Amino acid sequence: MSFLTIAPVWLLCLLPASISCFTHHHATPSHSIAVSTQQQQYYALSSDLSRKQRRDFSVLQAAKRRGGAMSRRKTQEESRSDNAESTTKGFDNEATSVSQQTIPASKSNTIYSMPSLYDLAFGYRCYEEEVEFLLDAHDKYSTSDKNVPVRILELAAGPARHSLAALSEHPPSSVDSVVALDLSQEMVNYGKENADHELGSAGGRRDSFEYACGDMRDFAGLSSTKFDTAWILLGSMSHLLTNDDVIRCFSSLRSALKPGSTVVVELPHPRETFSMGECTRNGWTVPLVEDDEEEYGELNIVWGDEDDEFDPIAQVRDFTVAMTLKVNNPEDIPKEDPLFLQMDEDGKTEVKEIVPMRLFTLQEIDALARCAGLEMVAKYGALDEEVAMTEEDDAYRMVCILRCKE
Repeated sequence: MSFLTIAPVWLLCLLPASISCFTHHHATPSHSIAVSTQQQQYYALSSDLSRKQRRDFSVLQAAKRRGGAMSRRKTQEESRSDNAESTTKGFDNEATSVSQQTIPASKSNTIYSMPSLYDLAFGYRCYEEEVEFLLDAHDKYSTSDKNVPVRILELAAGPARHSLAALSEHPPSSVDSVVALDLSQEMVNYGKENADHELGSAGGRRDSFEYACGDMRDFAGLSSTKFDTAWILLGSMSHLLTNDDVIRCFSSLRSALKPGSTVVVELPHPRETFSMGECTRNGWTVPLVEDDEEEYGELNIVWGDEDDEFDPIAQVRDFTVAMTLKVNNPEDIPKEDPLFLQMDEDGKTEVKEIVPMRLFTLQEIDALARCAGLEMVAKYGALDEEVAMTEEDDAYRMVCILRCKE
């Protein structure tokens, strides 16, 4: 997705046990454990597990619960039904365009134009638990009126999984509405289809979700009503390569939010910046499974390679991003599923490109936020209130809680 994505080394800390991981210099053994077996091990050994291990287990469970079109192949009948359903829900072919200005080359035109692959690659995230943290952080640090349901703005929202979890898991008395923004038209279209599936037809919770196509640095006119909180997650800000771009984004947020509102920014931990003496290859594998748990293919992801260039002056790494989707039996490719539309006769889809991404320090985010009228009020080492940023083992993210000055 445009202006959104993940970085390499720290990403491995997020992966659940059922996803095979690898690095070029420090290979992690591939393994796949049945959930039922791991449940038994978890409850038997829970007293010996670290917080991170317990979190990884809950993420695995969440990934199993999600299932759906991303990790489980639908039957042809289900696919035809889904296609017919999406055409009857008024899905727009063209999303709202917020900015018509030229977009810099840092925006990817391939990986983010294949949203179903992207969604599958990062579908292990526990969106429900992460949204709980985001809403709790707003309640704790906002100085605006907390007696009204919150209006949420998510920038670089991609498949919009956090936005949809906020609406599907929380009643209107808690979450009023969500507006998502992404630079990729394909992601916007895909996110709207996800909303149709997750939130139901018009007239219900689906009416509380809007998705616009636009630039996260400049989204004036996105909404006439101010927002209560804004989210920039999954390392999205790493696509803003200059200080001017970051300040423009923060200034736009300052204008779109109520005084005292919150902004949550999730980025790689600064350890990533200060350990970037040598680029390594990092990746993981997501199995494709039938409803009966039988594997029928896999998606291999590389996010950062050993030949990547890193500029220590600009703090920008040119990430090699590659995805390979393949099925075991090419004759059994489910053509109706959009995930497989670009697959060749050998049962394989491959995409590869270079994505420049900036690595930030905490003090940079603090200073840039101040330039736009925001202040840093808290920091965490994960989307988990129990993980301090200074923790050696559990802190693998840089989560900054910003607040709009009164």
